[in-house]
Amino acid sequence: MAIKRKHLFERKSHKQIQDRLEADAHSGSALNKILSVRDLTALGIAAIVGAGIFSTVGTACFDGGPGVIILFIITPIVCAFSAFCYAEFASRVPISGSAYTYSYVAFGEMIAWIIGWALIMEYAIGNIVVAISWSANLSSFVDTVFGSYGIHIPQWLSMSFMEVKNGNAKFMELTASHGAITSDLTAYHNLWVSAPHIGSIPVILNIPALIITFLVTWVAYVGIKESRTGSNLMVAFKLIVVLAVIAIGCFHVHSNNWHPFLPNGMGGVLKGVSAVFFAYIGFDAISTTAEECKNPQRDLPRGMMYSLIICTILYISLALVLTGMVKYTNLDTPDFLANAFKQIDMNWLSGIIALSAVVATTSVMLVFQLGQPRIWMSMSRDGLLPKRFEKVHPRFKTPSFATIVTGFIVGIPALFLDQNFVTDLTSIGTLFAFVLVCGGILVLSKDTTGPKPKFKVPYINGRIFLPLIFIAIGLIFYYTEPGMLSGFFNLGDIAKAENISVSDAFVEHIPFFIFVVICIIMLIYSVLRKLSLIPVVGMLSCFFLMTQIKIASWGWFGVWFSIGLAIYFSYGVRHSKLRTLNS
Repeated sequence: MAIKRKHLFERKSHKQIQDRLEADAHSGSALNKILSVRDLTALGIAAIVGAGIFSTVGTACFDGGPGVIILFIITPIVCAFSAFCYAEFASRVPISGSAYTYSYVAFGEMIAWIIGWALIMEYAIGNIVVAISWSANLSSFVDTVFGSYGIHIPQWLSMSFMEVKNGNAKFMELTASHGAITSDLTAYHNLWVSAPHIGSIPVILNIPALIITFLVTWVAYVGIKESRTGSNLMVAFKLIVVLAVIAIGCFHVHSNNWHPFLPNGMGGVLKGVSAVFFAYIGFDAISTTAEECKNPQRDLPRGMMYSLIICTILYISLALVLTGMVKYTNLDTPDFLANAFKQIDMNWLSGIIALSAVVATTSVMLVFQLGQPRIWMSMSRDGLLPKRFEKVHPRFKTPSFATIVTGFIVGIPALFLDQNFVTDLTSIGTLFAFVLVCGGILVLSKDTTGPKPKFKVPYINGRIFLPLIFIAIGLIFYYTEPGMLSGFFNLGDIAKAENISVSDAFVEHIPFFIFVVICIIMLIYSVLRKLSLIPVVGMLSCFFLMTQIKIASWGWFGVWFSIGLAIYFSYGVRHSKLRTLNS
């Protein structure tokens, strides 16, 4: 079958989506509609307050110092722009699939496939990070509570192979160059040497990460009602603990720990982009449950906004308390939250925190394990994946086969992958999805064919405000961080600071140079066509955060999408139901 260019960008109509929902209802394959706005808010909090607040945020505090709260303010604002766009899409298209389905309506089939492939990085690949974090939190809990009785989880059975391998390589490199070696790198080296070996290869596998993945997958498999109940209970518990940590920590804050506020400048703050953004991803997972909402047009926008506001307040408060309790240089550990209270001789609270970290990361895993199968189900319904992925369990009313496959895709790599590598991939894939969702609102703003949405992104004239925003940002950087704007372009200084060649510095900054060009184009379009400000700023701010991620992750991002496009052109493009319907 010959594939024409127009076929790749065929869009799905609102009527086709509605017909699909009605057909599923009549055939008995519809999902259970039981989620309220309270449940959706709890799901959002479950996704946001988890691996970030108990794992990746410590690294961001170490890089940025107390000034990391700037990133905790910038990131939720960026997410809020995207959340507005998600909310309008959810109001227009109340069906499972999240950004994948929205892009199908706005841009057409090939872009929808690309977004669906990117969302695998957010949910399935992202859950690998959460599973690894869960394992570290479990080990910390066991050591804290039962360590005095000699009970420990063997490290060679609770850490990932690539993480230890990379840590040992760094240890050997610093040893050869007589550099400063941290206690963590020494621990990686000792484990690499002392672990059981098969020949010359050490046996290092993250068994707890595999076990929790399969347990959470089972809960997601048996039903949305059970998942909702479990998630709500875990959210209540971890919110109580986080609020207690903030309240108790306030009495142990020493203001001298907040000086200097920006020890590594804004550059240090921006180094934490992946870590902090990873803490916020998942609020959009709410949109994957659209078909299971009682009133999606009304409740989905509210659930997204409520969860984002609540979590932002918690993150900023916690970052201020933590960096006030202990020096920021002591926070670069996997269980930084528990360690902070150990340093002020409150070991009893560190045990509770360790338990809460286990519960929190479990709830994040549950939300992500709910999201990914529903995206695959939507893609299968459209013929872009084999039919088995759309199969709904006759009793549990869940996408059964897709849920099982997700369990294996998360559980097996969690045995051996490096958490930092996966974090960057997850963040860049999610930000890319956000960029296209914001762009989709610009496309649909003039669409009058579908039903009038109950929620719309407020219109603010980009012609007037976007130039003012650019000027304001430039002035802020000029007066608060002199030379930083020009520093983005000064490759010689960058190469010297990072101890790399000028050519390597240029390669690292290619995404930023592309971002500058896009900013100029969007500024011109906004002035000429009076584009809506919120989606434009959402696109640009997400793209800027993408530029702060290492170029190596961009390379793997390209490899990932090459694989996705190969699958699309070899299978999806030839089995598309939309193309069959329109031919």
